[in-house]
Amino acid sequence: MLDDDPIAQTILALCADAGPARSICPTDAAKAFARAREQDDLAWRGHLTQVRARAIALARAGRLVIYRKGKPADPDDFRGVYRVGLPRAD
Repeated sequence: MLDDDPIAQTILALCADAGPARSICPTDAAKAFARAREQDDLAWRGHLTQVRARAIALARAGRLVIYRKGKPADPDDFRGVYRVGLPRAD
């Protein structure tokens, strides 16, 4: 399911570009997805819920990590501002 999902692929591509030492903001993924679909400048807002859902699914699958305040967060129990990134070796 996630391998052919365009939002999940956008998130993974941005995380790969950032590398394992950095994370991305979910709004970056939503904006990149909207740009790729040639939507207007504010269309990204409508994709934020989908980005969050895909980030949670990817975290559950072990493909990325959700961070809150710089620390890994439980994908099933986090609130507020978050970032996503590749799993770190440390």
